[in-house]
Amino acid sequence: MKNENTVYENASMRKTYVARVFDSGERITKNRILDSLSPSWSELHKDGHIHIHDLDAYGLTYNCLTFDILRHFPYSDYEGLSDVGKILTVFRYFENLVSKVGNEQSGGMGFANFDKDLATILRNLNVTLGDGTKGLLREIIGDFILWCNDSHERMGQVSYYVTLNIGLAEDDLSRYICESVIDSFSSSPADVIKPNIVFKVKGGINYGPDDPGRYLLEKALMCSSKKMIPTYILCDSKPNRDIDPNKLSIMGCRTRVVNDVNGMVGPIGRGNIDNISINLPRLAFESVNVLSTSDTDRCFSEFKRRWTELASTVVEILLDRYYKLLQMDKTDFPTVSKYNLWCEDFQDSGNLEEVFRHGTLSIGFIGLSEAMEILTGKKYYASEDGRTMALEFVRFMREFTDSCISKYKMNFSLLATSGELISGRFPELDGKIYDSKLIEKGYYTNSFHVDVDSGLTALDKIRTEGPFHELCNGGCITYVEFGEAPFGNVEGLLELVDCAIESGTHYLGFNYPLDICKQCGEKGAFDICPNCGSQSIQRIRRVSGYLEVLDYFVKGKKNEVSHRSRN
Repeated sequence: MKNENTVYENASMRKTYVARVFDSGERITKNRILDSLSPSWSELHKDGHIHIHDLDAYGLTYNCLTFDILRHFPYSDYEGLSDVGKILTVFRYFENLVSKVGNEQSGGMGFANFDKDLATILRNLNVTLGDGTKGLLREIIGDFILWCNDSHERMGQVSYYVTLNIGLAEDDLSRYICESVIDSFSSSPADVIKPNIVFKVKGGINYGPDDPGRYLLEKALMCSSKKMIPTYILCDSKPNRDIDPNKLSIMGCRTRVVNDVNGMVGPIGRGNIDNISINLPRLAFESVNVLSTSDTDRCFSEFKRRWTELASTVVEILLDRYYKLLQMDKTDFPTVSKYNLWCEDFQDSGNLEEVFRHGTLSIGFIGLSEAMEILTGKKYYASEDGRTMALEFVRFMREFTDSCISKYKMNFSLLATSGELISGRFPELDGKIYDSKLIEKGYYTNSFHVDVDSGLTALDKIRTEGPFHELCNGGCITYVEFGEAPFGNVEGLLELVDCAIESGTHYLGFNYPLDICKQCGEKGAFDICPNCGSQSIQRIRRVSGYLEVLDYFVKGKKNEVSHRSRN
């Protein structure tokens, strides 16, 4: 049971003795790092203009990674093993990677093509899949899912942020693996909410009614209709259709890595190095106050000027963090180095720059909706002019990050920040300066999303947010909020997928309240169990990409959940 006096900075935390000791050291480390930075940089973080994510990892490690598991898979370790032994050992290897890499980096881990890559490994190991071994394989996949869900060993308190990307299976074995992942998650207990599973929707493979993998998409949608997972990469949407779908994946809650100014394409063996988010409402408040005018155009110009000035400083901080990371030693990354999980081999590289130059440096943002309302007095999604202004500003930010690629020959990107902690931290700090109903509600809206109580229909929400996806190349997602689980409504969910592809949505998810009675296991949306009358209810909600138990949400996200309304 949660200790109500315990402070949780993200919803995946579960406090232990080790965690409490770690937290003490983490606070000291964060303060030491802030003290070591330029005072002007530190103040921007402290006063809430920006948020330097994973501050304790500054200059010590990178953020997230999609494993390059095929290039140097340790096949020699499997010599002499039976088929059963090989299957068991492959999954021990996966668990070993996750648990060790999870303590070498600060963020999420992705398998870009879990179904296809596992099939390739098993074929290369000459595993014969008969009735017995196929059953074992499915059982072990289910066990791996439960392990990802139940493990909170990272830092003695946090679950591993694992994402399994699936769906492009094109042969019997990889389709069987894909089906097993979906079926295992679907049939698991209601409180099994991890890992993140992302299904890649692609015409010719699984999207068309006559595609050989269509049944897998339908299975995935059926699973989403009762467990909110999988979420969906839409490979035929405008941001993705010219990219090899095998080179599209999600790591962590939404991170997207594709282009590389240093020669690679796609996410495999690459990840995000670091990211910093900018508080857009703060800049909007400042712009309106300094001009003391209701002239929207002047305020908007001032807003862009202030953002550019702040973003230029953010670039300096990102580069400082990156160059400090390069001063680390290869031995500080023993697992990714041993198994060559990055696209460049640690041991063969002359220095860490040869490896980490393939990563991304992301400028994130939160509160576009509130910022536009501060500047114009209206919700941006309430009019065509408002949508145009909001889109113009996000395009303006993207043009800036693109200019940084040219200037520094590094992979800068624009991230639609998930904003779990900062959704509440920023308005709390802004409330010390400004008096606004947008602050009083206790949270800022994630990235470019419309307000969670917008009243827009699901289709209108998708159409409104879709155009932003092409601009946010560092990662983004659109959610549709239902009042209750759309159980079994595969046709309805498919209609939303169709709309999302047409609207340019890169990544799509479905949200709804999932309440579980702790006494009898009844599932639904309720305050009192309709089956046994118990008020002991576990509430599962999506926090920022991942599903979590509502009790553990940070304050800002709890406030947001209380305002969510169905689309």
